[in-house]
Amino acid sequence: MPSSNFVDYVKLNLKSGKGGAGSTHLLRTRGNARGGPDGGDGGRGGHIILKGNAQLWTLLHLKYTKHLKASDGGSGGNNRKTGAFGTDVIIEVPVGTIVKDPDTMEQEAEVTQDGETVIILSGGRGGLGNDHFKSPTNQTPRYAQPGEPGLEAWKILELKILADVGLVGFPNAGKSTLLSVVSAAKPEIADYPFTTLRPNLGIVAYHDNRSFVMADIPGIIEGASEGRGIGLRFLRHIERNSALLFMVPVNSENIRKEYDILLNELEQFNPELLDKNRLLAITKCDLLDAEGLRKLKKRKLPNIPTVFISAHSGLGIAELKDAIWETLHKPFF
Repeated sequence: MPSSNFVDYVKLNLKSGKGGAGSTHLLRTRGNARGGPDGGDGGRGGHIILKGNAQLWTLLHLKYTKHLKASDGGSGGNNRKTGAFGTDVIIEVPVGTIVKDPDTMEQEAEVTQDGETVIILSGGRGGLGNDHFKSPTNQTPRYAQPGEPGLEAWKILELKILADVGLVGFPNAGKSTLLSVVSAAKPEIADYPFTTLRPNLGIVAYHDNRSFVMADIPGIIEGASEGRGIGLRFLRHIERNSALLFMVPVNSENIRKEYDILLNELEQFNPELLDKNRLLAITKCDLLDAEGLRKLKKRKLPNIPTVFISAHSGLGIAELKDAIWETLHKPFF
């Protein structure tokens, strides 16, 4: 899927249907010219509903949709017949989509499971027919309730990738290469910054038919939390990951400093990200000989589980999978 087709943010104007009016019908037959009220209730207006679809990975299908309106409920009929319900508008979205109020930016709803439905805007209730208003003192009421109006509002739909482990690193840290080696995902790979312009997901096979989902997030740069580069646009995807795999190349000038910068960017964006389990992969270790790797392991590194890997040679890949699996299945350290 081309990167231009990855859409994770849309703003829509939504309007639910208004309820149908209740009927004021009075029973009139050849044998009963003065029958009582038999007006039915109006039908409910159509809802605006969000539905999770595990086959969708993007909000692309909504990119050029600005207005969605559910139909109105039908009016009540004679013989106490209820009017037809308005047709609901069902918006299918990827699992991991949230709904926000564009004014307050508060989260109002989220869809986290395939087939899950959430009513964003309820349709107006149908009005009661005149049959509900008869009484001993008013046996032929000639009035009924109008239907309730529908609701109209702008809503933001935002996709947050659901994955077990998210890859966090500067551009060219080797995230896309690792994902291509450990899964069937085929992200674009090249030796220049920002090759990855959209999150990529890959299913990583583990022992005994077990697996976990890995997300390659576009590279973060220092200042991403303040809007520099393209990292800010994708930092929200990390919020849904169960664990974070920090990746720093072995040829970095200062591995510890680079890790601290990445950690600081996450903290500035959302301090709760630091509550996630995390581990560190030192990448591109094929650039070192055995002696250089031995010296590297003696250096002062971040105090988190660390694995030395090379996606090119396969060094440490099995060990990394073990470390990730262990991290995913233990409480925060």
